[in-house]
Amino acid sequence: MKRLLVPFLATVLLIGASCNGGQIKNNQGSKPNVLSINKARLKDKIKGGWAGQVIGCTYGGPTEFKYNGALIHDYQSIPWDEGRCKWYFENCPGLYDDIYMDLTFVGVFEKEGLDAPASSHAKAFAYAGYPLWHANQAARYNIMNGTMPPESGHWLNNPHADDIDFQIEADFAGLMSPGMVNVSSEICDKIGHIMNYGDGWYGGVFVAAMYSLAFFYDDVEYVVTEALKTIPAESQFYQCIDDVIAWWRQYPDDWKQNWFKYQTKWGSDIGCPDGVFRAFNIDAKINAAHIVIGLLYGEGDYSKTIDISTRCGDDSDCNPASAAGILGTIIGYDQIPGYWKKAIYPIEDVDFQYTSLSLNDVYELGNKHALENLTKNGASIDGDMINVAKEEIKPVALEINFAGHYPKEKIQLNTDISPENAEFSFSFNGIGFVLKGQAVKESPQAPDKTLEIGLYIDGEFSEKIKMPTARQKRKQEVAFKYQLSEGEHNIKVKLLAPEKNYAVRISDLLTYVAQ
Repeated sequence: MKRLLVPFLATVLLIGASCNGGQIKNNQGSKPNVLSINKARLKDKIKGGWAGQVIGCTYGGPTEFKYNGALIHDYQSIPWDEGRCKWYFENCPGLYDDIYMDLTFVGVFEKEGLDAPASSHAKAFAYAGYPLWHANQAARYNIMNGTMPPESGHWLNNPHADDIDFQIEADFAGLMSPGMVNVSSEICDKIGHIMNYGDGWYGGVFVAAMYSLAFFYDDVEYVVTEALKTIPAESQFYQCIDDVIAWWRQYPDDWKQNWFKYQTKWGSDIGCPDGVFRAFNIDAKINAAHIVIGLLYGEGDYSKTIDISTRCGDDSDCNPASAAGILGTIIGYDQIPGYWKKAIYPIEDVDFQYTSLSLNDVYELGNKHALENLTKNGASIDGDMINVAKEEIKPVALEINFAGHYPKEKIQLNTDISPENAEFSFSFNGIGFVLKGQAVKESPQAPDKTLEIGLYIDGEFSEKIKMPTARQKRKQEVAFKYQLSEGEHNIKVKLLAPEKNYAVRISDLLTYVAQ
């Protein structure tokens, strides 16, 4: 079977590896115990990783969530030119949530050091000025209301626990952990559980591991398969990516056949209330498959890698961002083709929205943190050379979301609980429910307020729920509860202390039965 090789510079040495024709192939049989890289090449790879994210995110921007559960056909052109990044920076800077989310955690490390606790990262994330969605916004609400990590990302507290959120934000963990996959996983454990759990968390662990390995291996297949060792084999995330790798070997020249097979087997989202019973899919494992398929079928070609990951659809800016960042780390900034780099030149010194950091700043800061992390974890630095002990990759703990829960139905409700009608009740037969909706005010000019509702289950008071009208503080769902006893349940939500011109708008109801 073919190996996937990309150009390699002689400044990276792999003790015990064999070199052929200016390229390096992993000599897995000899099991080298030391990985070496010089400082210039380290920085070049860090730059390649950060720049790659921006390039991939920008390329996929026009197609994001416009092709849900569908391929983007070859005849559908995707524009690229030297002004593309500049246009998004000026007109749609929110596209780069992949980057500025990472930079929140990078900033905490810079301020408090590499041992900064999860609580510091959580508070920086929760009170940042940027808008959030899905698992991130649910976690923000949890943190603002006293539920801290890891509980803030746990599926019993966060219906979006399997979503892609940490997967698109974990690049920094691998980029600051060259060759130290287990260290990268420890960073992900601390930060990824702020907003995700289970398969949603595994997406970030896996992506970060690929970045970590990309500093020392130019064999894309090896990077993907070794990184997967971080994930418990019992998890659906592992099984999905393992299938993608197996089908790549079976259909090495037909990525669309592979895409169809894993979409058919793994494309059903059971967690995200916005994706269940819809084509919309922000589930981490299916979007991670889009990353992997781009890397494997891209065969080390930068253009093919980005294009294939994008054309897989769904979250089609985040997925090529990860693929392009990982491949950018493998080949380094200097080897990213000029066709792609020309678009980032005009914005490399421009701060990302909601931050005081530009790409040029991040190149320096990323390099600084990588060197600190290497030193902290026992790497030796001898003049210009950095030597890292090769480690056995350890799988992280097994976590399973929504165990035993199977979606039954989604019903549109479109009703308000307000001063005129302050209660809403429904019954269902099953073990769990999610009531979608949000707090609203009649006039945009009216001051934001925090409404409160009482949740009653089977006639018993369950909890008081805060419902802010402010978008930054909003609750993603009105109410949810899992792991109820199987059978008939009556649910009531009641608006406490109703105020004129304010209401809680309920959109739909998702119910679960035992699987």
